[in-house]
Amino acid sequence: MKFTLPDPETGKRYNQMGDYLKKRFGAKTVKISLNGGFTCPNIDGTKGTGGCIYCSASGSGDFAGSPLLSIPEQFSEGKKLLEAKWGKDVRYIPYFQANTNTYAPLPRLKALFEEALSFENVVGLAISTRPDCISPETADYLGELSKRTYLSVELGLQTVHDVTAEKINRCHTYEDFLRGFHMLKDRGINVCVHIINGLPGETREMMLETVRRVGELGIHGIKIHLLHIIEGTPLAEQYQPGEFRAMELEEYIELVCDQLELLPTDVLIERLTGDGAWKSLIAPLWSRDKRAVLNGIDKELRRRSTIQGQRA
Repeated sequence: MKFTLPDPETGKRYNQMGDYLKKRFGAKTVKISLNGGFTCPNIDGTKGTGGCIYCSASGSGDFAGSPLLSIPEQFSEGKKLLEAKWGKDVRYIPYFQANTNTYAPLPRLKALFEEALSFENVVGLAISTRPDCISPETADYLGELSKRTYLSVELGLQTVHDVTAEKINRCHTYEDFLRGFHMLKDRGINVCVHIINGLPGETREMMLETVRRVGELGIHGIKIHLLHIIEGTPLAEQYQPGEFRAMELEEYIELVCDQLELLPTDVLIERLTGDGAWKSLIAPLWSRDKRAVLNGIDKELRRRSTIQGQRA
């Protein structure tokens, strides 16, 4: 799909996922977050306990559906909310978001994913998981699935630096990530990589290095998250006595613009900040105004007269 930057219709200086989906499917296309009731290997004791130090009790699924409801019920609830906002002419991508969504026997995964694909106006599927939780058998199934529908597998990496991964209790290495990534990539599966800016101990140079190395892999998309400090997490216990600081707004905007310049222009930008749960968010409080963050990034790119891929 051809595109130019800045986008002649929107003026965006990066390859925005929403625009890509609208052009591909001919209508507004949105994700409906679902909770499949999965857990995680560094929660259940297989690799560790407690999860990553920044994860809330919902396992990064604060905006996913309730696991007390069936998948059809969760989808129906999400669809009603989105129709109220966007109208009826909308296409949907069920998004298995909470915890690790390939961390189960293959028959269970098939049942959940095939059910989600059967819903009305569904044009694809998104699956969030850990790179160390993909077996060859699961990868084979996902490869077959990707030939039938638009599939994006979202791999949580967060950082290429193993010293940081150990600090945040990630319980996998960058080499583990590469093995999982190539298992998917070799089967023609679209991969979106998650990274986090502002992790404890990371310098600006380390965060740029993460983007630089990920951008060289031939990824389909990327989600750039801001580190949120949430009440009741081990991260909050480190932050409150001052063991590390949260990023400032201007600092974050400049960093993200630097990162966009390093990413190849064909990489889809799925996220440039994050949505922290308002009631439990400790810092940075400026992140509550997501629109201001995104507008700030747009303004800085225009000021620089630069685009995504400028230095790739």
